[in-house]
Amino acid sequence: MHYKTSTYLLFTILLSTCLNCASRLKEKNTQSVKEMTVDEGPKFNTLVWSDEFNGKGIIDTTKWFHQTQIPKHGEWWGGIIQHYTNRIENSYLDNGKLHIVAKKEVFEDQGWQKDYTSARLNSKFAFTYGRVEIRAKLPFGVGTWPAIWMLNKNIKEDGAYWENQGFGTTNWPMCGEIDILEHWGDNQDYVSSALHNGSSHGDIVKNVGGQKIKDASNTFHTYVFEWDKDKMTFSIDGVEHYQYQPSIKNTYTWPYDSDYYLILNIAIKPDIDSNFIESPMVIDYIRIYQ
Repeated sequence: MHYKTSTYLLFTILLSTCLNCASRLKEKNTQSVKEMTVDEGPKFNTLVWSDEFNGKGIIDTTKWFHQTQIPKHGEWWGGIIQHYTNRIENSYLDNGKLHIVAKKEVFEDQGWQKDYTSARLNSKFAFTYGRVEIRAKLPFGVGTWPAIWMLNKNIKEDGAYWENQGFGTTNWPMCGEIDILEHWGDNQDYVSSALHNGSSHGDIVKNVGGQKIKDASNTFHTYVFEWDKDKMTFSIDGVEHYQYQPSIKNTYTWPYDSDYYLILNIAIKPDIDSNFIESPMVIDYIRIYQ
């Protein structure tokens, strides 16, 4: 009797211990699954600013500023040869899309005559860290140079929107530049991303990467830039082609902890095809998440 009772008690204790262990293991596994699920979520999932480019005609001037003022020496940096205008012929909305159009035409402005026109838009929204998603197709033509890029709103640049608001304190390249996408017509379908700063700029750019995509000028592609306090990544249609994460972060390598704004433009290079007439960059939407 005593032996049976002791055995029963021992069995009960062992069973209770096993059940408690199983319960704790199940709880731990459940927590692990929950943690994994949270980690797998998107880093930036709150839409903070966008333009879907709905409507027809003039662009939304509450969101965009036409930068048209020519630098003092009469040419835009990089030797490009066009006028940027605020005319509807060079930038307009149609069918739910923004059209920025580079055109061959004689045009005089600010005392300078040029043979090509285009548009350069500054966003009136600036931000630090986030995800920029752009759906666009790019212009055709040797000598065309479309870009969607960003500058620190502290850049000293006469005629830029944020300079006009009193933020201009820092010269390029120390202000920092982020090129989300660039395309050159003499290298059709190759899209590049780059970072300019005190350690890499102008003709000595080393922070650059890109990829060849299919039919960049007839087909919409999705361009994504992600930026946090540690690194930046660039991708097209979900395929990453460049990541910037310098091991040493200082004012030369990482001026990227303050507000930047978007710039949309098509520049014209001196080697423009003599048969070029006009071509647009067409943007379906731009969305910024944080």
